[in-house]
Amino acid sequence: MSKKIPFYRPRIDNKEKAQIEEVLTQKTHKIEELEEAFVKFTGAKYAVATSDGTSALHLAMLAINLKRGDKVLCSVNAYPSVPEVVRHFDAEPIFVDAEDVSYSINLDKLENMLSDNQSKKLKAVIVSHIGGYPIDLERLYNIAKIYNIRIIEDASEALGGTYKGGKIGSTGADITTFSFNPHLKGNVCSGGMMVTDDEDLLERAQLLRNHAIVMPDENLNYIYDVVDIGSKYDMSELDAAYILGQLSKQDATVKRQKEIAARYNQKLKDAAHITLPEILTDHIFSLYIIKVRKNRDSFARELLEKGIETGLHYIPLHLLTYYKSKYSLRVNDFPVALRNFQQVLSIPLYADMSDAEVDYVCDTILSITKHWV
Repeated sequence: MSKKIPFYRPRIDNKEKAQIEEVLTQKTHKIEELEEAFVKFTGAKYAVATSDGTSALHLAMLAINLKRGDKVLCSVNAYPSVPEVVRHFDAEPIFVDAEDVSYSINLDKLENMLSDNQSKKLKAVIVSHIGGYPIDLERLYNIAKIYNIRIIEDASEALGGTYKGGKIGSTGADITTFSFNPHLKGNVCSGGMMVTDDEDLLERAQLLRNHAIVMPDENLNYIYDVVDIGSKYDMSELDAAYILGQLSKQDATVKRQKEIAARYNQKLKDAAHITLPEILTDHIFSLYIIKVRKNRDSFARELLEKGIETGLHYIPLHLLTYYKSKYSLRVNDFPVALRNFQQVLSIPLYADMSDAEVDYVCDTILSITKHWV
């Protein structure tokens, strides 16, 4: 009988339970507490809690005042939420091919595209740190200064990650967003966070997070006015309580993720037909992405038969029906992203995994690759 290794399992202990118990038994302000804790954790000046990661990203677009006809550049290898929040403004996502190592946006191609298209309609670049692997942010910020464009970092998979000693969220982006329900993993809560050092962006985000409602009379909270077009993106107290418990362990979570990644690196280094992650910068391994050089999907099915779930990060956006038809994109328009997509596979890695579970995954992969053709 094979073991069952889910793709993701949260590590839950008394920290989460104690925080939730406070919400259930007394009046609390867990959302404000979480925002304060997040500022301390990331080093950003301001934080705005939201209902999920997509709402944090959409709130970022509201904060920068994205309008119809504006253009936002992003990697073609991104979660669908990235171009989706742009399209909701009737603005246009402009896709850039991916890198072969980080799987994120290719900075050479990004700079070429900005150089060739210096339009006032170009408002921002959204950069995703895939699997917790930051790209060359110093170069990215220099590009942004040259072309006077805002940088929005989607750090949904990079909570606790660092770049040259600074925590992701405080390294220089105009806005960074986080998600507490990981892409394609699932979680027991839903929540997101938007952080910024810009007070104007903060105030606009805080206003628009809850229908742009203002309370003219502090004593009579049923008297309100609406001063703009916002949305309903505020986080619940219960979600904030759970996330507070998780956040208090995040550094330990990242440490454990790195330990598991090192174990994978050692045990799988000689696996046939498999390419392991190439590490050039600080990587927190919220995902462990391998490349299977032959028959990736069949390989994943064999793992599943042995009880091991896997993921795929991501299907390039130009292969998805909406974007393919909307922008008349061809399969070979983004060759690096296409080649990566044909090979990449995310195998289980999360802090709650035991060494025995990691070894089972490794032994199973080694067993499969011995006869793989």
